[in-house]
Amino acid sequence: QVQLVESGGGLVQAGGSLRLSCAASGRTFSGLSMGWFRQTPGKEREIVASINRSGGATYYANSVKGRFTISRDNAKNTLYLQMNSLKPEDTAVYYCAGRIGLLATSDAYDYWGQGTQVTVSS
Repeated sequence: QVQLVESGGGLVQAGGSLRLSCAASGRTFSGLSMGWFRQTPGKEREIVASINRSGGATYYANSVKGRFTISRDNAKNTLYLQMNSLKPEDTAVYYCAGRIGLLATSDAYDYWGQGTQVTVSS
């Protein structure tokens, strides 16, 4: 089993920045492909970004490309999401997720965190 705990969410003004972290424990973190997802009430969960096991390959949703950066530190068992130039439409609960296998751009992940709220005011 893998436990994932997100942190770093909060309230920020439009144009500001936040960095989310996801601490992993349990299974070897370096053996997992990881992703960040977000969800707002009444909408389906959507992928924000994903990264492969080594960190050498990444994927970004078009809506965040150029503004968000996903990264990982396998020595610290931690996943990050640096969010810059935030917009009100980025407001959502953000979840980190891990999967055994290759990087995925769908929500076919095996392990999920509890989520952290990000609110961007206009």
